Amino acid sequence: MTYTETLNWLYNQLPMFQNVGATAYKKDLTNTIALTNYLSNPETQFKSIHVAGTNGKGSTSSMLASVFMEARYKVGLYTSPHLKDFRERITINGRPISKAYVQKFVLQNKSFFESHHLSFFEMTVGLAFQYFAEKKVDIALIEVGMGGRLDSTNIITPLVSVITNIGFDHMQFLGSTLDAIASEKAGIIKPNIPVVIGEYTKETKMVFIEKAKKCSSEIVFAQDKNIPDYPSELKGDYQIKNKKTVVATCEIAKKHFHITNEHIKNGIKNVVTNTGLKGRWQILQTNPKIICDTAHNSHGLKIVLQQLEREAPSHLHIVLGVVNDKDLESILPLFPKNATYYFCKPKVQRGLDEKVLQKEALKYNLIGKAYSSVLKAKNAALKTASKEDIIYIGGSTFVVAELI
Repeated sequence: MTYTETLNWLYNQLPMFQNVGATAYKKDLTNTIALTNYLSNPETQFKSIHVAGTNGKGSTSSMLASVFMEARYKVGLYTSPHLKDFRERITINGRPISKAYVQKFVLQNKSFFESHHLSFFEMTVGLAFQYFAEKKVDIALIEVGMGGRLDSTNIITPLVSVITNIGFDHMQFLGSTLDAIASEKAGIIKPNIPVVIGEYTKETKMVFIEKAKKCSSEIVFAQDKNIPDYPSELKGDYQIKNKKTVVATCEIAKKHFHITNEHIKNGIKNVVTNTGLKGRWQILQTNPKIICDTAHNSHGLKIVLQQLEREAPSHLHIVLGVVNDKDLESILPLFPKNATYYFCKPKVQRGLDEKVLQKEALKYNLIGKAYSSVLKAKNAALKTASKEDIIYIGGSTFVVAELI
């Protein structure tokens, strides 16, 4: 198979949550354990840091990777979902896995994948672990796909476990209360492995403390620490808390690696340059300013929309698209009523029809037209906006992915 044929096989033959949603979710680790056993347990052949949380996983993982890169280590980074290119998910020192390696891995293991009915995510985790082991990385930053306890990445024994924050997302899988969601994400806490909690609430703090106590694990609450706000290429307000989480994690990692405060400072500063991270309060152009962000749940959108308000544009134009399992009742009330809206459907199977979104938004007095594609919605906003206005593009990772 060519590389394109290999990707099509990965995407189409087996379920992929990014595209189809709930039907791709696996409720246990049986398949992942079988796969890694078959691959001779590559996850045991490199050191790792495990990162979970409702929001900020990708930013935190990337900043940590950038710090280790500044310290001149060979650094693996596994994140999901990708924005433009599948290979974004698996990188070493900012360079994506080669097309040839992806082809070879699938070809060599295709019969096992088929006989065990592995999901897209399970196969991708196996690919990342095998790649990092073969390339002998010094450290791998491993981002959880969803949840924690039952996530395919949760077979590793990391040096540090990190939970960025807890918010309402994927509730059909993780639970309908903050403490229930926290319990699922706390499933990455391992016996005698320290854990860093980025943010906590009254409901979640005791969940983490009890789990850490049960595992005899040191627990650090980053939000309680007096940590300087280092400058960064990532300009979103929500990054302030992510940066504190990164610094607290690095303090623990210093026990295993030579990391200085200068490495931490430069790693946070140069994260986009080092890792290629995109879609986090990313400014696509000026006059008019176009900002895109992958925030897609109430926890993340609330912070982003507050930052937009402080930008004080002459007028705000919002290009908005979501997936069809999004809890609209939790996010639509957050959006400003005095903006002009351009409703669109992201180009994935899970994309919510733009006219349905327009109709639902009208219930909250969010007024705008519907467009059949993200690009058409963006072009309409550009045609309407003055140079002093701001155009915000978001609501879904997939909306952002189509434009960057």
